[in-house]
Amino acid sequence: MRTVLVLNSTYEPLNVCSARRALVLLLKEKAEVVESSAAVYHSEHSAFALPHVIRLRSYVYVPRRNGARLTRRAIFARDRHRCQYCGSDRHLTVDHVVPRSKGGGDTWDNVVTSCAACNRKKGDRLPHHVGFRLPHAPRPPEAAAFVYLHVDRVHDSWLPYLSFAS
Repeated sequence: MRTVLVLNSTYEPLNVCSARRALVLLLKEKAEVVESSAAVYHSEHSAFALPHVIRLRSYVYVPRRNGARLTRRAIFARDRHRCQYCGSDRHLTVDHVVPRSKGGGDTWDNVVTSCAACNRKKGDRLPHHVGFRLPHAPRPPEAAAFVYLHVDRVHDSWLPYLSFAS
């Protein structure tokens, strides 16, 4: 089923919904099309261009949690499914930058995606002790990273609206 990016009235990414749900929001005039696709949905009496991105007409308040849950899937999404030491996208694991044996915890700023080979090479040492350098300091994911967690593929038309696209 096709998925549609839903933006708040301020163009902040809110959610992902089905194309059918997006059409209902459009027909009820609760949303407007921002980006549409070439695909068309045909009903008995009408035809509608299927949207890729819609924007809600009224603002929806979203309370912010104290941060995203720390899960393997969320860590991989934040790091774009790439080893943070060598760039590989195969045999991925989670590595503690400061090993747990040396007091490192299970926090967003201490875990990164690592391939199995780099994780074995690093072991319970710090990255600089084995010649590894992180491309950037690990941190909690951007607000829009949830999109990677809910869909198999992020449409190119969504990228301008997602903060991690730049």
